[in-house]
Amino acid sequence: MEHEIRVLICDDHAVVREGLRALISTEPDLIVVGEAADGENAVYAYRELKPDVTLLDMVMPRMNGVEAVQAILTEFSNARILVLTSFSDDELVFPAIKAGALGYLLKDSSPEELVRAIRDVNRGEASLHPSIARRLIQELNSPSVTLPPTQEPLTEREMEVLRLVAKGYSNEEIGDALVVSERTARGHVSSILGKLHLANRTQAALYALREGIANIDDEGTA
Repeated sequence: MEHEIRVLICDDHAVVREGLRALISTEPDLIVVGEAADGENAVYAYRELKPDVTLLDMVMPRMNGVEAVQAILTEFSNARILVLTSFSDDELVFPAIKAGALGYLLKDSSPEELVRAIRDVNRGEASLHPSIARRLIQELNSPSVTLPPTQEPLTEREMEVLRLVAKGYSNEEIGDALVVSERTARGHVSSILGKLHLANRTQAALYALREGIANIDDEGTA
């Protein structure tokens, strides 16, 4: 059997936690190892359990999702966090991106989308949900948001890879599309993140959207 993906559920609504637990329990490779009902307990639970993936609500008492992401990643830089959000609180998503969360999922997503997102984040291969991306474009284009310029320009191949990252492609899918190995694709992604001074693939996708390298209306398939 494949390695089990250990999941921590953090949401202040008991019915949401129960629903997530019930859904996750139907998948043989996923296991819920703990729950938290507020941001502070989310940090404590992560520290105690060291889950593979943390499902984290953006709006919680005592410490909101952004603060919890920052607290967890400050202490555990390799933490893989999947943000759960709704359009009513999406103003918190962009700060969460800057804090370093890997995945972004709408609460009205299908069960299949949730399970796929958990597995993607577990592999460290997150993509920005197109619906959320559209809501972030205004924030990306505001004068208050700055992304550091790269001192070393991207190569033509890295530009190709960046466009695919913006479409949500995993390293394996990038390799298939460009007829290179997954390891080579992973190396290109690492080089892109280093040159652009970005923390993760989601930030790279946003960079590509803002700079016009990729178009949100050309979503592709992942």
